[in-house]
Amino acid sequence: MNFDQAEFEVQCEWGKKGVLQLAPISDVVVIVDVLSFSTCIDIANSRGAIAFPHQWKDESAQAFAQSIGAELAEKRGSNYYSLSPSSLLSISQGTRLVLPSPNGSALSLATAATPTLTGCLRNCRAVALAAMSYGRRIAVVPAGEKWSDGSLRPSFEDFVGAGAVISHLEGSLSAEARLAVAAYQGVCQSLEGLMKQCSSGRELIERGFEQDVDLASEIEISDCVPTLIDGAYANGARS
Repeated sequence: MNFDQAEFEVQCEWGKKGVLQLAPISDVVVIVDVLSFSTCIDIANSRGAIAFPHQWKDESAQAFAQSIGAELAEKRGSNYYSLSPSSLLSISQGTRLVLPSPNGSALSLATAATPTLTGCLRNCRAVALAAMSYGRRIAVVPAGEKWSDGSLRPSFEDFVGAGAVISHLEGSLSAEARLAVAAYQGVCQSLEGLMKQCSSGRELIERGFEQDVDLASEIEISDCVPTLIDGAYANGARS
């Protein structure tokens, strides 16, 4: 069976397998991991920092950070930069930060030679407009979360985040892309509350990170276009 949605210009598919299916036939891939990778990248890049995705938070991450002269994000809840959007609000311009993430980072590193952006609710319009400058074949990939066995758990926040990006794109939409847009448009007026009710949002709030959910829920407040170049995300917005 054919799962690449190749007859449509704007495509949407979940997770790493979605990246592997769509990246080879796309002009650009947009990774959407709202809670919290894409939101972290938007905040860091908008403040002039450079973020290096890395899949695992283990010894390899520390070695990688040392090899490129970068700092390594710490565990969420520490008093330092982490995969917590609020921890990056005061990041300094020029900071080089390795940001491990089994979702957003892993997908970003799977796109191979295809140009790659990362989008969230905050920058959905800016990222969509930038994506169209690469060509008409655009893949938008919601990252999703993972169950305890490592399998994909489709998530509310990433589906509506993907829909927010797609809602600003032109061209023929696959059925999956249309559904994402419908999901976003159906909840955008009450999104702040729903983000706190969805599984990922509730988990973060229970762990004491309600501010992260608030930051991730803001819609179209950023002109930042996180662009993956030579293994690092930097703001590719054109002035």
